[in-house]
Order: sequence, then C-alpha cells, then structure tokens
Amino acid sequence: MRPTSSLLAFGATLILAACGTNDKYPGAQRFAYVTNGVDPFWTIAEVGAKKAGDDLKVNVLVEMPAQGISHQKQILEDLLTRGVDGIAVSPIDHLNQTEQLDALAGKVTLITHDSDAPNSKRVAFVGMDNYDAGRMAGELVREALPQGGKVMLFVGRLEQDNARLRREGLLDAILQRERDAERRDPPESVLAGAGFEVLGTRTDQFDKSVAKANAADALTAHPDLDGMVGLFAYNAPAILEALKQAGKLGKVKVVGFDEADGTLQGIVDGRVYGTVVQNPYDYGYKSVVLLAALKRGDKSLIGKNGRLEVPARQIRRDTVEAFWADLKRKLGKQ
Repeated sequence: MRPTSSLLAFGATLILAACGTNDKYPGAQRFAYVTNGVDPFWTIAEVGAKKAGDDLKVNVLVEMPAQGISHQKQILEDLLTRGVDGIAVSPIDHLNQTEQLDALAGKVTLITHDSDAPNSKRVAFVGMDNYDAGRMAGELVREALPQGGKVMLFVGRLEQDNARLRREGLLDAILQRERDAERRDPPESVLAGAGFEVLGTRTDQFDKSVAKANAADALTAHPDLDGMVGLFAYNAPAILEALKQAGKLGKVKVVGFDEADGTLQGIVDGRVYGTVVQNPYDYGYKSVVLLAALKRGDKSLIGKNGRLEVPARQIRRDTVEAFWADLKRKLGKQ
C-alpha cells in the first residue's frame, strides 16, 4: 500500500525534527565541515569551525571520515538528508569525487578547504597554495643539509590534490628545478640534482602504524640516509619514533609539515629542523565564515583566484615557542 500524502508529510516532519534536535542554535543555519581523515590536525580545525559557529550564532557539524574515500562519500550523502545549508570539504580523491561534488554544489553551498577540487563546481577554496608550501619545506631541507645528501619522503596518499602539489613543490625546491606545479614525478622515482638524491616517496594511506613502519624500513634499507621529510601532520612524529627505535635521533635531519605536538617538541629538542604550518584553526574558522557569507550572497571574501588564502609559515627553533604558545591559547590549553 502506498503511503498517503499526510503520512509522507508526517515522516518528513519527524526527519526534520531529528536533524534539529541537537542544534546549538535552534532555527539557525546549519553548516558542515568535513575533513579527509581523523588526526589532531583536524581537531584544531574543529575548534576553529565551532568558534566561528558561536561567533556567528550558526550550527556547525564536524565530520571526520575514518575509513577513507567511501566513508567520506557516505558522510556527504548523509549531510543532505540532515538539511545542511552549506558544506566545506577536504576531498580525499578529487578526480574520483567530481561527480558527487558537482551534485552537492547543485543543492547546497559547497566549498573546499585544505585540499582543492579545482575542476568541480565548488564555489571557492579555503587554504594555502600547497605547491608553494612544498617549496617552503624544500627550503628547510636545504638549510638542514647545506652539503646535500640522500633524502626520503613520507606522505599519507598522493591522490589528494594538496599532497601531490606539496610533494612537487618540495622536490622542485630541493633539486633546484624550474617551477612546475603540473609536474607528476612517480613516487618510486629516484631523483637527483643540486647535491641531493631523493630516494623515493612512501605512502601509508593515513595509517599511522604504516607510517612508522615505512620510516623504519627506509632506515634499514638506506643506513646512509641523511634526511627524512614528512608531508602529513603525523609523518614527522612517526619518523621520530622510528629514529628513536633505530638509535639515530639527531643523526638524520627531519623536516615536517603541520603543527603536531610531537613535531613541535622535536623542534624544541633539536631533533626536527623545522616544519611548515598551515593554520588548521583558520581553515575551520574561515570556512564557516565564508559559508555564512555566501549564503547571504556575499562573495567579497573570495580572491580573484577563487581562494580565501590562509598563508603557510615556516617554523624553526627560534620561533617554535611563540608559535606553540599561541596555538595552545587558541585551543584553550593555557
């Protein structure tokens, strides 16, 4: 028997009621902030997103997919049934998600953050230029190893637009090549130039135990390794664990990415040369602010390049204490 229109209306009311039950600001707009995984990096972004929600008196849902791209796709589908007004997402594999992202963009305000999907119908991107940020990390490597040397790279996955660009910028800076953000060096390639030999790039698919194993295996396979570079937040701490286990702390130069506590402590201790930080707090905060502005029809926050820029910074031993203190303040830890 087909349900009557009154029953359908009643069911829709129940769904809407269930969606709004936990709203902090009943009746206000609802925006979703979707990450590309689970990590302390995203916990910082969550604090920023929710602070923006409180400042603007709008509801913010933060979703962190723990099982990769299929989980992220399901989260995005579910958000539509929850009645969100806008979504900020960091796509895991933008080339294989364009169709879904375009469908979402036809129903809600859609922006990307951290990692872009430039060929999709998203309205804007919130974040840094990952190619230039990679070059900044490459500069740190050259400072740490002024005579050059053998280097291994570590990253979660290269399907993400941010990871690919970050790696290519890093390689171009280390090897002193011409700028080329479209370059796609195979991860297994051994690349040499300007006194350096990059022995390859090892991926872990966002599995921290694999990240540590990759670092340990690299140390075993290349006992003469001079430098190790981690391109995701958890990579540098995993590298430090492997170095400690191998008795090589301080003997191999380490450069990281992002502001994991282990990385920052490593800089304080002199075991990490430096890191490039993205400011995930602002990723979260500014994504929510931008979604709210776009719902008002205000596009003034978007630059001519379709971005709301959140510049990257290099953190070394002389700046780490002040940076870490400011981060703790934002997170309410001081």
